[in-house]
Amino acid sequence: MAKIRDNIEKESQLIGLLLKQQQASKFRLHFLKLHQHEQAQIFVKLNSLQRKRLYRYLTSTKVAEFFNELDLEDLTADYLKEMSPRYAAAVIATMYTDNAVDMLGTATDADLKTYLKFIAPQKAVIIKKLLHYQAKTAGAIMATEFVKVTGNQTVADAMLLVKHQARQAEIIYYLYVVDHFDHLTGILTLRDLLVAPAERSIAQLMTSPVVAVKVDDDQEDVARMISDYNFVALPVTDAAEKLVGVITVDDAIDVIDEESAEDYSGLAGVDIDEQQDNPWQAALKRLPWLITLLLLGMSTATLVSHYERLVSEASILAVFISSITGTAGNAGTQSLAVAVRRLADPKADRRSIWKIILTEILTGILIGVITGVAIMLIVGWWQKNIILGLVIGLAMFAAIIVANLAGSLIPLLMSKIGVDPAVASGPFISTLSDLTSVLIYFNIAQIFLKFIMND
Repeated sequence: MAKIRDNIEKESQLIGLLLKQQQASKFRLHFLKLHQHEQAQIFVKLNSLQRKRLYRYLTSTKVAEFFNELDLEDLTADYLKEMSPRYAAAVIATMYTDNAVDMLGTATDADLKTYLKFIAPQKAVIIKKLLHYQAKTAGAIMATEFVKVTGNQTVADAMLLVKHQARQAEIIYYLYVVDHFDHLTGILTLRDLLVAPAERSIAQLMTSPVVAVKVDDDQEDVARMISDYNFVALPVTDAAEKLVGVITVDDAIDVIDEESAEDYSGLAGVDIDEQQDNPWQAALKRLPWLITLLLLGMSTATLVSHYERLVSEASILAVFISSITGTAGNAGTQSLAVAVRRLADPKADRRSIWKIILTEILTGILIGVITGVAIMLIVGWWQKNIILGLVIGLAMFAAIIVANLAGSLIPLLMSKIGVDPAVASGPFISTLSDLTSVLIYFNIAQIFLKFIMND
């Protein structure tokens, strides 16, 4: 892997130099021998001037081929604006429709109208239709290039059709069988076709019924279905059961990456996919969440000030506040991660979710006992005050149990009211744990105050 990365880096420097020197022939010789994925990786590293020269040296077809390999976050219409409208339209027309739609989804209405004007009407109609599907649905990520056959065709007829459609199709491993109204009736693999007698009919070979999804199904459910069934692709049908597209495994991987990034963003309390370079814009996106946490944190500070008299009488108590709140916060975040992951699993029933919560509570008790006893012995020996050690140990024990309970219950409650459980982020749980930990700690300390002072 490291060798491949080093090779791409070396080729990237060479390609950049050839473009800078405007050596078109040498550039094409080196660039076109690379895999299209490597071409895409090198392309995104080029500056605007180098990219404009690349468009001059390559046909729109060659550009479209490696544009299909761009990562989802790199499929931006900014690249199209560097080209002439006709060239950009030719690139879009040659790309697979799902990738083209992802790229055009970032274009302005005026630019979109210009590009579509230069694209063949049939292709333009398909792109317009896909652009109108709701984001994060099967319809928004499907491709319309696939091989379809009819049940009354023979294997020989189907082979001719596959040869004719293969160049345009995004995937030819599956052949979808439709009736004369384009209703999906069956499926067979290319292997089935290759080993079958030429005179045999498709209807005799196909598998039916077919596992398919609807255009308005959630993209995460679609990706998980592809993963569960180990499919290379999944057909997409409309409300009338007509075959309208396919979603391939590479699209499913992109969806899983995107959804994972969103979940991590929630746990971190920040959008980890922020693309803007403007610090002001980044700050505006993060500030609402941080201010909310600040206000919650102020309630902890207010609680501490409420016990100011207690702290003044036994100042040693202040030393251990951060140890108790920090440990409880970490325990709560761990419990949160388990709960959110479990809620995200559609195969998990409610009984197993409650079992997870019970497990987290018992885990919290076990961790709390071990941690509490350990800190009790350490503090008792360090401060020569076994009662103080007992107070710290009890507070640690109780705070960890409450934090584990909050970390597992809050995502479930949020899910019940229709809020994404990932919103119950790590920073939120940590701040909430601080509040409850301080409350527990000082109440326990207040009970044992006279023993602490006399020990």
